[in-house]
Amino acid sequence: MASDGARKQFWKRSNSKVPGSIQHVYGAQHPPFDPLLHGTLLKATPKAPSTPVKAKRISTFQEFESNTSDAWDAGEDEDGLLAMAAESLSSDVVMETANRVLRNHSQRQERHKLQEAPGPEQKPKPVAEPPLVPSGDIRLVKSISESHTSCPAESASDTVPLQRSQSLPHSVTVALGGTSDPSALSSSALSEREASRLDKFKQLLAGPHTDLEELRKLSWSGIPKPVRPITWKLLSGYLPANVDRRPATLQRKQKEYFAFIEHYYDSRNDDVHQDTYRQIHIDIPRMSPEALILQPKVTEIFERILFIWAIRHPASGYVQGINDLVTPFFVVFMCEHIEEEDVDAADISRVPAEVLRNVEADTYWCMSKLLDGIQDNYTFAQPGIQMKVKMLEELVSRIDEQVHRHLDQHEVRYLQFAFRWMNNLLMREVPLHCTIRLWDTYQSEPEGFSHFHLYVCAAFLVRWRKEILEEKDFQARTGGELQGPDTSDFSGRQHPGQTFLHLSCLLTGPSAVTLQELLLFLQNLPTAHWGDEDISLLLAEAYRLKFAFADAPNHYKK
Repeated sequence: MASDGARKQFWKRSNSKVPGSIQHVYGAQHPPFDPLLHGTLLKATPKAPSTPVKAKRISTFQEFESNTSDAWDAGEDEDGLLAMAAESLSSDVVMETANRVLRNHSQRQERHKLQEAPGPEQKPKPVAEPPLVPSGDIRLVKSISESHTSCPAESASDTVPLQRSQSLPHSVTVALGGTSDPSALSSSALSEREASRLDKFKQLLAGPHTDLEELRKLSWSGIPKPVRPITWKLLSGYLPANVDRRPATLQRKQKEYFAFIEHYYDSRNDDVHQDTYRQIHIDIPRMSPEALILQPKVTEIFERILFIWAIRHPASGYVQGINDLVTPFFVVFMCEHIEEEDVDAADISRVPAEVLRNVEADTYWCMSKLLDGIQDNYTFAQPGIQMKVKMLEELVSRIDEQVHRHLDQHEVRYLQFAFRWMNNLLMREVPLHCTIRLWDTYQSEPEGFSHFHLYVCAAFLVRWRKEILEEKDFQARTGGELQGPDTSDFSGRQHPGQTFLHLSCLLTGPSAVTLQELLLFLQNLPTAHWGDEDISLLLAEAYRLKFAFADAPNHYKK
């Protein structure tokens, strides 16, 4: 009770606001419990004369404040602050320390003024940079502005070695001249990773019998360019897993293809096949990359491949969209035989005729293997595409109801934009090198082109949710005036999506403008800058959707 009364009297005698208690201030590198720091400082600092202990007198806050009011005017002298932290806070010590700091500061200012005024023949000395501090030996180092003005006695006392407390982490000092480029480090690390993956592929392919299941796992995240041709031929089922059987299989398949050409190609001008060949001849110049496709030898190769396939598959015949599926195989297989990094810039006329014949046959058979799994996409009325577009609509309504509702409110039908995604396997939506990376995974997935592609399209649509939901003019992003949706892919066989596209162009009013803006954006998505990283993110999201919905179709059925 007595102590409570004393506390009440202490605060009652003060009418001013109390800012709080005064605590010791320590540097980050010298914690308060560093025994060596305290020992060194206590030895260097003279102790106050011992006096007999007197009974403590109750002091008011005003008296305490008056005794310590100049304690914070010590300036930036580190030695004074550390000494204050090491000793007990008494009025005599505080006053003595404060006076010493002020006295030292005034002396330094006078010396500094004298050194800044050089003689007529004396040049000012350059300011030396402080040396780097080793991680194992910590010294009290003054700032640059103070290091060249301190006296020898002070500099000697300032460099007292202090061992670092074990509780502090060791700092790594890096010279500015030796700083390495982060981009160079990342590129070197990336090249090492690519080299490691390439070695894994070569080891797997060099065996007498290639483990196709292991090859699929390794190829899912992308196939290195040097081994992509042989890997695609294996994953598509064109070549056998047994190494000894591959040369004979290649020779037999190539011979079989050119037998088809001798037997069927001359009939391209017959009345029965004239329309098919004419449509192929019209569609090939529309393909990309133009620099490659428009070379006469390449045009002839594509015409033969597409015509032979149409003749040998009368149930579907030639349908626009099939022509785009030839390009990735042809480009990948040509990479084995040309020196140019970019096939688009290569002059195919300089490639030996025998090499072109082999590439043409390999392209035909691999494309045929792909189309065997999605042939219902190209039969009459293209029921496979219509079914997949409907599944895409149901899937998007489950994974992103807001985007689905926004498209529905503006009367945008999935068939108006997703038909081309299914018909061309997104080849018109992303650059060619992205398509090739996409097909690495498609060929690694079971039913990649027919089943996994659905989840890729769903992830691709949701990828643009922000732009779709924005109520802004899409002209700024598409870079042109509003026009009717692109129907160049649908000039051949009529399908339900074409009717929607023509109707949308005939509508007028605000809703029609919004409809056309949405369609224009969805058919001209800004993917020209995309790379392998963007495709990898897209595939990862598609795999997540497949994992959640593939084996549980009721999850996305309303």
